Amino acid sequence: MIPFSDEELFPVVEKSLEKIKPMLALDGGGLTLLGIKSGCVYVQLQGACQGCASSGQTLKYGVERQLRIDIHPEIEVVNILPGQEHEFEAMGER
Repeated sequence: MIPFSDEELFPVVEKSLEKIKPMLALDGGGLTLLGIKSGCVYVQLQGACQGCASSGQTLKYGVERQLRIDIHPEIEVVNILPGQEHEFEAMGER
């Protein structure tokens, strides 16, 4: 259980993601933080990261690993594909 509220996590997660963005940019990619729900971080990989065969590895061993080092070892990251943002938005309505 992550001992922080989603609201408390947001600025800390944003700061941690800033460390990763230059690495993604080197490969022509990017990342947008969509939000945090129940301690799970929802992002959208962008640019060259979209549809890249390595995007799953980037998410787990780049993004999630950095967040776990900086914030909490149980934090999870989920990539929301472009055009699927409504799925993330609908989660708050349950």
